[in-house]
Formats: sequence, C-alpha cells, structure tokens
Amino acid sequence: MQFVTVEDRAAIEAEKPWSERGLPESLHACLAQTAARFGDRPAVSFQLLSGAKDPAETLSWSQLESRVNQAANLFRSLGVQEGDVVAMVLPNCTEALLTVLGAATAGTVAPINPLLEPEQIAALLRETGARVVVTLKSFPKTDIAQKLAEACRHAPRVVTVLEVDLNRYLTPPKRWLVPLLRPKLPRTHHADIKCFNAELTRQPTGLTFTPSTEDRAAAYFHTGGTTGMPKVAQHRVSGMLYNGWLGSRLLFRETDNVMCPLPLFHVFATEVVIMSAIASGAHVVLPTPAGYRGDGVFDNFWKLCERWKISFMITVPTAVSALMQRRVDADISTMRYAFSGSAPMPTELFKRFEEVAGLSICEGYGLTEATCLVSVNPPDGVKKIGSVGFPLPYTEVKIVRQTDAGPQECPTDEIGEICVSNPGVTPGATYTDAERNRNLYVEGRFLRTGDLGRLDADGYLWITGRAKDVIIRGGHNIDPGEIEDALMTHPAVAVAAAIGQPDSHAGELPCAYVELVAGAMVTEEELLSHARVHIHERAAWPKHLEILSEIPKTGIGKVFKPDLRKRAIARVYDAALEAGGLTARVDGVIDDRRRGLVAQLRRSADDDRAIARCLGAYTRPWEWRDAES
Repeated sequence: MQFVTVEDRAAIEAEKPWSERGLPESLHACLAQTAARFGDRPAVSFQLLSGAKDPAETLSWSQLESRVNQAANLFRSLGVQEGDVVAMVLPNCTEALLTVLGAATAGTVAPINPLLEPEQIAALLRETGARVVVTLKSFPKTDIAQKLAEACRHAPRVVTVLEVDLNRYLTPPKRWLVPLLRPKLPRTHHADIKCFNAELTRQPTGLTFTPSTEDRAAAYFHTGGTTGMPKVAQHRVSGMLYNGWLGSRLLFRETDNVMCPLPLFHVFATEVVIMSAIASGAHVVLPTPAGYRGDGVFDNFWKLCERWKISFMITVPTAVSALMQRRVDADISTMRYAFSGSAPMPTELFKRFEEVAGLSICEGYGLTEATCLVSVNPPDGVKKIGSVGFPLPYTEVKIVRQTDAGPQECPTDEIGEICVSNPGVTPGATYTDAERNRNLYVEGRFLRTGDLGRLDADGYLWITGRAKDVIIRGGHNIDPGEIEDALMTHPAVAVAAAIGQPDSHAGELPCAYVELVAGAMVTEEELLSHARVHIHERAAWPKHLEILSEIPKTGIGKVFKPDLRKRAIARVYDAALEAGGLTARVDGVIDDRRRGLVAQLRRSADDDRAIARCLGAYTRPWEWRDAES
C-alpha cells in the first residue's frame, strides 16, 4: 500500500495492531533475515576520498553479517555483556557501522560525536558508563585520537580502547607516507589499547552467543545539543526496528542506492537510513569519513550520485544550501527523491533546489528522544512546502499548550508544543538521567518535544520553532523563523540564524547572523534594510546583524545556536561594561547545567557591586572567571 494520504496511514494501522506486526525478535535477527534474502547484493560502500573514481570498499549483505558477528564476538571477548556499553568515537567508515551493529548485538552502543571537545566526550563516557571505546588511531589532519586520549583520562570505567587505522583505505604512495606523518601520542590513560581490525580477524564469523530477544536499550544516542549540553537518550530494540520497518514499508527496496553523507553518531543516519536499509536490503553509500564536511564532497557530489546510481539522497538544509552553489554536472536520472531533516527547510531554498536539481524534496521530522521518525511529506503524495508532512503509521501527535488547569490540546492551526507517542518513545525512560525525565510526558505517554508547531486541517504538521528559541521581547513572542526566512530571500545569503540577544529593558531583542553564498558581496546594512522590507512585524526587525565566515553548526549540519547566543552575550555585556566605565570584560560564556549560559569575566579591579549594578538588569548571570578556583 502506498503512503500518500492521511487515510493511507489509517488503512496501514487498520491492517493489524503494531504489537502483531511480527517483526524480527532482535536487531541481529533483522540483519540475518536480510543477509539470507539478499546475500550477494551490496549492503554498504565507503570511500575515504571524494573523487568519483577514488577507491571504495563495498560489503555485501552476507559479508556485513559475518563482520558484524565478528565485532559482536570481539566485544563479548572483552567482557561486554547485556547492559554494558561500547562507545564509538569515530568518523564514518566501514568499522563505524560494524561497531554500531556489533555493539548493539553484544551490549549497548553509544555513538559519540568526534567533533566534541575532550571534556564533553569524557562526560558522555562517564554518563553512559562505557567499558570499551572504538576510536581512530592517530592520523594526519585529524585530532580525534588526541581528544579521546584526553577524555579517557577522565573516564575511569573505560578498560579497553580499540583503534581503527584509516590508512588501510589508502593506496601507495599515500599509504607509505602516513606512518611518517602520523602524530605520535604519549600514553596518558589507564586503558588497554588494541587494534580493532587485528582483534576482529581473530574472531569467528558466526556468533559465539545467543543474542538477547529482550526489548532492551540497545543504543544510547546523545542529543545534538543545539540548545545546550548534550543529553543521552535510550533507544530500545523495538524503537530501532520500528524505524527500520517504516523505511522498508514506505521508502526503500533492495534495488535502491542511498547516498548518506551524514555521520553515524546521529539518529538520522543510523536509526533511519541504516535501520531502513537493514530491513529492506537497500545499499547505503558513505562518502568520506566526514560526510558532507569531507574535502571535495560538495564539489563532487553529483558525480558521486552518478557513480553509485543513487535513487535517494539524505540531506539537511545547510547541505542543500551548499549544493546550490554548485551546478549539477552529472547524470542523476536515477535519483528519485531527496529526504531532508534536522531543521525546517526555508521556502526559498526549497524552491531553489527543486528548480536547479530537478528533484523533489521530502521534508521529514524526527528527534533523538523518539528514536527518530515522527512525520514525513509523502514521496508520492501532496507535499506542503514548509510543513514536515503528516505523522507516520502508529505515530500520534498532539499539539499541547500549558495552562493553569494543566496541559490542553490545541485546536486545528493553533500553535503549541508538539507531543509525540509512537513505538520509538519510551515513557519514563527517555533519558539515562532520571532527573531529565521529570515533566517530560503528557498523559503519561506523549513525549514533550520542546518544538513548537501546529496541525492543519489536512493533518499536516508545521514546525514553527523551538520553545527555547522563541525570542521574548518584553513579553512579546517573536518567531526566529520569520527573520531567517526573510533573510534567506536575499540572493547573497546561504544560511541565516536569528536569536534573542540580552537587553536590559526588553529582556531580549532580535539579533541575526548570516553566512554568505561563496563570492557574494553585500554589507550588513544592506541586509538589515532587506530584512526591514521583508519582515512584516516591526518588533521582529533585527537590532544587530553580523556576517560570519561560517555559521557554527553541529556535526550533522544543524545551526548551533548556543554558540551564537554566547557570542551575543559577550558582545552586549562588553558594551555595557565599557559604557559603565568598567574595565572588566567577558572572557567566555559557559553552559552551566542548572543556570544555563553564564558569562565569565576576567578578574579586574572593578568592585563586584559595580559589576552587579551594570549587568544586573540582564537575565543571564555572570561570575568571575576564577570563581571555581
């Protein structure tokens, strides 16, 4: 049955209850079924370099199953049992996929963004209680090994570090040069260090243990942290299989080739693309360790799609913006759809992509806390530009507003908080930190997403912003999306981000940052004038606009607004201190778990009371830089 209308969703659900779908009893059973059906077909391809003719490694489904078995056996041999955690701090590569699936079979996998700082990686290793870490061996032009070594010093439960050497993907003479250029790291932590591939080859290709059929937490995924420090969400086997079932039922077939330049530490890549491929038999292509961030990936992207005869591309708005700065220079006639997630797609960018690439974009919505998928614009049905489609089968969405009498469901087209219930939501146990699960659910089963949105009369879901992103100017709520959409209509703007900057009178004032299209020439004043013309609400006109060489982004390419907020706090506080005749200046802004963003001032001769009088009118707290010491 096609998934074209809301009625189709109801018909799919009417076929049988979710509990009677008869899915595989474990992740490994799902992989084994696909390997039995499509053993000789390609499962995953990875190429280290981005050229359309560069070498690539491809594993068939039979080979992938055997290698995953070896990885699971390896982790068991290192003492990993159910409930024990294997952390993965790797860029994309074949070994990263083997780690994810092998660790989820033997115990629980915890993929960690290798772009995080050592203290954040260490905090996640402690939070998850990881025993084993799979990471990168020291390699030129990357500092992952160095950061992991520092992180392990502060993660006492880690007993084994397994290193992956990317040099095996290179051909001579580059392969000969790496040992000469490889940074040498001093031994600074307590854990045993072993070679991942050497240990892997010692393991049998059949499982040496019986995988659990319990519906347990098979994965811990940390959030992207776009509103603060990352939190760790628990993913049950049933939620992971649900995401795979959706992809296999509604999207992919075994003949499809899926381009996925997104990192495997993110749910969009692993829980949606990889799980859907495992359930359907589709072939996934991973271009370069850094995906979209890899050298030459954007320049070679369309040629890579031609090489692999891609039928689906997986993307995010910032990547689409970058692709629109390159012409389509290859035959992409095999491509049917582009699926975009992670953030709403600006309308102008949506139209620009469809005109240039000749492809239809299907926007979807998901979140780490719900394992991932929630809604999608139907590939073969009516797509409402700007919406994220309608909820997927077995997913319920409520729009809720908080009142003195408790949460109340909003009527059609009224904005409130998006709340979700589906097989990927784990009521009461969404986060590993129990404190974070308090007040997280409505009616005991609907997850409060923190996203604001509305459901229209046709059942389509529209995201209007983040509850924490709303700019509150003197009690007046301003949607940052309105500012961003207006700026995106300017042809020189590639990415736009709006936040609330501190204000002593109004609490917050709108502030905007933009990243320009390559080679574009425009002034900040010209962009401000453009914004005033295209933003209909005077209160939403930016009071400050700044052009940055690059807008800060997360590993998946989502705009990272905490960095922009920190930038704005430092600028506003420094200006206030200077105007007040004080010599203190902001030395940095930290993200405190309980207080939020806190400005830290360099110690000066200024009296604390004078600083307090100057900054006391702002909502964000301050402290001296040496307060802890």
